[in-house]
Order: sequence, then structure tokens, then C-alpha cells
Amino acid sequence: MSLEDKLYPLLRVYEAAPQPVKSLVGRAYRAIPARLRHGKEYERFQREAAASESWSPEEIATYQLKELRETLLAAGESSFYRERFQAVGVDPRELESLEQLKDYPLLTKQDLIASREEMANPRYGAADRLHITTGGSSGVPVGFYLQKGVSRPKEQAYLEAQWSRRGYRVGDKVAVVRGMVTSSKARGGISYYDATRNWLVLSSYHLTPERMDEYVTALNRFQPRHLHMYPSAALILARLLEQKGLQLAFKPVSLLCGSEKLTLETQQYLERVFGAPVFHWYGHSERAVLAGQGRQSNLLHFWPGYGYVEFGAPTEEGFQEVIGTTFHNHVMPLVRYRTGDYVKLAPQGAGEWPWPAVEAVAGREYEFLVSATGRQISLTAINMHDRIFDGLCAVQFYQAEPGKVELRYQAGPGWGGATQGIQDGLLRKLGDDFDLALREVKEVEKTTAGKHKWLVKGEGLGKLGIRN
Repeated sequence: MSLEDKLYPLLRVYEAAPQPVKSLVGRAYRAIPARLRHGKEYERFQREAAASESWSPEEIATYQLKELRETLLAAGESSFYRERFQAVGVDPRELESLEQLKDYPLLTKQDLIASREEMANPRYGAADRLHITTGGSSGVPVGFYLQKGVSRPKEQAYLEAQWSRRGYRVGDKVAVVRGMVTSSKARGGISYYDATRNWLVLSSYHLTPERMDEYVTALNRFQPRHLHMYPSAALILARLLEQKGLQLAFKPVSLLCGSEKLTLETQQYLERVFGAPVFHWYGHSERAVLAGQGRQSNLLHFWPGYGYVEFGAPTEEGFQEVIGTTFHNHVMPLVRYRTGDYVKLAPQGAGEWPWPAVEAVAGREYEFLVSATGRQISLTAINMHDRIFDGLCAVQFYQAEPGKVELRYQAGPGWGGATQGIQDGLLRKLGDDFDLALREVKEVEKTTAGKHKWLVKGEGLGKLGIRN
């Protein structure tokens, strides 16, 4: 297990410490060699990610078949998968080609909600499991297990390998605007320094015209090489810089923009304002598959060594659902997992590597809650990657006027009925200029097509001219 995973339970203690203490502890931690901090698997995945860009189709197939077989064998050790495999007559020991994976049943988010513990591999105990949730932006909060000592160092290695396509180097100074809480007060501090990673963390909750001077001052003082932002936060920051006539006193090497949809128009606008290339990628909390822009193109290429990707039948608009099978997580493998995300495939041969490549990811438009003082809070930033939504089937925000928000939730069979943890967790991110109410409903509101709506807006917001 990596040192990072061993210290993970102490993260909240570290975050609550005074800044001088955090800086001292963080610098000491960062001085420890990466192979000790992240574990030996980190270096393994660094090598694999770098090497995979030169793999031939035959080498890709060989690697994926080996990893698929190991994933299926690990899955088959759980009661959940063993019963499903037997029901359709498949045996992981007989897997001899990638095409045989289509004989295995698909997995849904509802399966994860209903059968998480039955899906866990009994060969691994609690000490090997790291509980994570999807945060609820899909409307269905999903909890699952990652493998300690493997899943997190793998993610770190692959993200760094992707970012290197736009000039990132391990250890570079990075300014981050991605939903970390700097203060729960509307007029609270906008930043703090994370010495463990040499990051300046800036609030994505306080991006208002009145506070732009503070953001520019903090960024100019830190002089980061890269800006790591939600696309929605980058867009607000860029617009406010232009509207206020402000400029950064440095030119970043790149803008690292993930976790949200990014259109070509938005990318070109950000590159013009910041004078730096954008790197965009697609991934998800379940970590089944990962795709990033190429070195020369904006196509998103799915890493062949990260996981195995399939695509569902095309919709009328030509989009296909992403179906992923995890590699390397033997604690709780996901086999043919329906992500609920849709992409438009690029023409065959258009990619830079012999990997599946997509032109676009279908995603919701940027959605915001509005505080009583006019702050816009991105729903992406509100995602709760902890256990506060455990036991719920669906969640949804409703807002009809600034500063007043209702969280509608649909209870699941395992729901205990306690709402205080949800209230406290959400208000920590929303801030003290919000009035939050919780209401249990039999079913959350959906679109006419039956899709989940993460935010329902009342007429009051429309009258104010607030657009998402």
C-alpha cells in the first residue's frame, strides 16, 4: 500500500490545521520520493502510459486480453458476478478473445446501488478497499470501492501522462479552481496553499466581479505554470477578466480542463483569453475508462491500458453510450459498466493512435445555483464525493429565487432517514448566503425523454435573466 493511502484517513485533520502547519507538513511530505508517496504501482503505470503511445494494435490486443481475463477472474470471486456469469453461461477461465466480452451481461448504476457489498471481492478485506462515490451529478449517487495502493497511483500516473501533452511536468506549480472549499462564508477567503502538491487552491464559489482583483493578485503572486479548472469556472474567470479589463502578469503553459463538457467554441475562447493551449479529457469517478485529447488534435483518445471501452447503439443524433470494463481494480471490478455518458465517435483512422477516439462528449450545459449575494455556484463543484448520499436513489436541486435552494431526494431501501449530514455537507460548499431545505419525494422530476434533471429552475431565476 502507498504512503498516500495509509495517510488518507488523516486528510481531514490536515485540512483543518492552520496554514503554517499545513505548509510545513506539506513540504515535508512532498520531499518524500514519489515512489514512496504513491507506491510502486505509480512507477509501473507511468511506464505503461508512456509506452502505450507506441503500442501496435497487436500489442494492445495482447495487453487488453490479459487484463480482461484478470478482471473477470477477480469479478467471478464475488457472489454477485458468479451468479450473473452462471446465468448467461460464461466462464472467465475460457476467455480467449476480446470479442467474447460481448457475451457477458451489462452492469448498471442501479446494480451498484443495490448490490455493492455483494460485488466486492471477498478475497480483499476492508483494509484494501477505498470507498468512493460518484457525487450525484447524474442524479443517482453511487458508492463503490477502489483498490488501495493501485487505483489512486494509477489515476495520478495517467493524468500526468495526459497533461504532459500540453507541457506539464511532474512537480509543476498548478493553480486549481475545481470545487475545493476555501471558506463557507460568502465573504470568506478565496485561496489556500496546498504544500503537499505545490498547488494554489482557489475557490470556484467566489468568482464575482467584486473579488476579481483578489484572484488576479493571488495568481500573479503564485505564478503557476498551469491552470487546472472546471471548464465552467475557467469560462467565468475569463469573462470577468475581460469585463474588468484585468490581465494576468504571467502566461500559463496550459489550461487543464476536465470533469465537464467543453465545446470547441469555448476552448478557442479560453485559449485566446489566457494565451495558452487547453487540454481536455473525459473520465469518471468509477475509473473504468479514461480519454484525453491528443498531442496534435482535439479528439479524445481512450487509453488502451487504462480500461476496456465499448460503445452502445447510436442514438438519432449519432451519440453512443460509453461502456467500460475496469483494469487493475480487483477489489470491486466493473464489468461492461453502462456509464450513462454518450459520445460521438470520430471517423475510423482519424485518431493519432490505434485507439478508439471521439469527437465530442454529450453533456449538460453548465448549471449554477445563485446565492443571495449573487454568487454562481457550479453544480459540478457541489458534487459530494463522500458518503452523505448513501442510501438515496436520486437527488435533485430546485431553485426559484437567489439564496433559497431545495434538495429533493428519493430514499432507497437502505436509507436510514438522517438528513443532518446532508444539510451540513452541502452548506459547507454552498456558503452562508444560502437557505437550504431538504424534501423527500417519491420520484425526482425528469425531462420529457425520461432523463434526470440535476437542477430544476423556478420562474424567479428566469425573470432575473440568469442563464446556465
